[in-house]
Amino acid sequence: MPQPLLDQLLTRARQLPAVPGVYLMKDALGCVLYVGKALELPDRVSSYFIPSADLGSRKQPMIALIHDFDVIPCEGEWEALLMEARLVKDLQPRFNERLLDDKSFPYLVVTTRDEFPAVFVTHNPQDEKFRGGRTLGPFVSGSSLRHAIQLLQRVFKYRTCDLDIRSDNPSNGSFRPCLLHAIGQCTAPCANRISPEAYRQDIDQFLRFLSSKRSAMLRELRDEMDVASREQNFERAAVLRDQLRAIERLDERERRGQEGEFDWQPEVTSLIQDPLKGLASLQRSLESERPIRCVEAIDIAHLSGDETVGSKVCFIDGRPFKDGYRRYRIRSVANDDYKAIQEVVSRRYREAAEGHELYPDLILIDGGAGQLTAALAAFATLGGQPPMVIGLAKKEELIYREGRTEPLRLGRENAGLKFCQAIRDEAHRFAQHYHHILRSKRMLDDSR
Repeated sequence: MPQPLLDQLLTRARQLPAVPGVYLMKDALGCVLYVGKALELPDRVSSYFIPSADLGSRKQPMIALIHDFDVIPCEGEWEALLMEARLVKDLQPRFNERLLDDKSFPYLVVTTRDEFPAVFVTHNPQDEKFRGGRTLGPFVSGSSLRHAIQLLQRVFKYRTCDLDIRSDNPSNGSFRPCLLHAIGQCTAPCANRISPEAYRQDIDQFLRFLSSKRSAMLRELRDEMDVASREQNFERAAVLRDQLRAIERLDERERRGQEGEFDWQPEVTSLIQDPLKGLASLQRSLESERPIRCVEAIDIAHLSGDETVGSKVCFIDGRPFKDGYRRYRIRSVANDDYKAIQEVVSRRYREAAEGHELYPDLILIDGGAGQLTAALAAFATLGGQPPMVIGLAKKEELIYREGRTEPLRLGRENAGLKFCQAIRDEAHRFAQHYHHILRSKRMLDDSR
């Protein structure tokens, strides 16, 4: 690309409005070479025209072909995500070639034929379970799509589980909702916490949001809230009010991630700065087809068999959920880590094994092959199998997996390993804290 043209494009790019949007790189004939999205258009678009720009082997050859660009400003990152998907699907630009492989890009599916529709990110929208549903996509980035789904779940509180939920199921009354309900991200139709009619209204609002500009959606929600208030349907008016506030905060959440929404321990933040990146990396390393959102870790603490205790900590979307922490005073054994792990597993997951609640997406046991084997034996006795159980051994920091003879060795800087270390160390801290409480209490009693 001639230097005068490069300078001209760079100047134009830096003068773009600092808003989210979609950009289209074009050649000399006006053909679109590439479509991308940006959280802030000036920063992203100008990065293509900096002399030292390194776009990687796939996109670097495109630089010499760029003659012009267009942009489409959007009201938010989610709108840019949808716009990018539509344009790539329609234009099929040559440097978006990765998207032309049917197995490479994700879709968003809403199972609208279900009584309580669920929202899924999938690479196989033709699957039988999605038949009759609403499909959007393809999308360029699976990680961006999953992040957007998590953000919007805070607004519309839809379910993302595989449960077959029917309102006339008598077991719903005794079912314990998953932790997404506890943090306000699901209305728990699995436990009859919402009627089919009210849930359907939320799903309809979600689908309207996907096909509307946010400003238009906000106006519609305000009008609906006013109507509900005049009709003295105050419960519905409150739901609409909360959705309005949540939508208005979406941009702020996109800019700052989810910082401040959970109480972090200093020990945790020093190990992992980007929890969502850590979860995505861990999912790839463990070759898990389903997203990892809820993770629980188990640790055992004692001093030469004295006052043996167990702990269970819970992380949701990479952050600690303190209401999900539990501690256990071991009753069955004094100085046997394997038996202690089996007791904690049996006490914690009995109701999940009986079908009264969901397992977490991942259970991490502090220890190596022996500890993992002990935990799996306890699950076998319970008769229920969780999605995935792993062990994290100290010193070499190897990950042991069910059915694999060789442990998984990840690099010390791997974000998934750092996340595992963080939650393991938090479980250890919590167990040690309880152990010290019991020892101090016993010493105080003995001194009297």
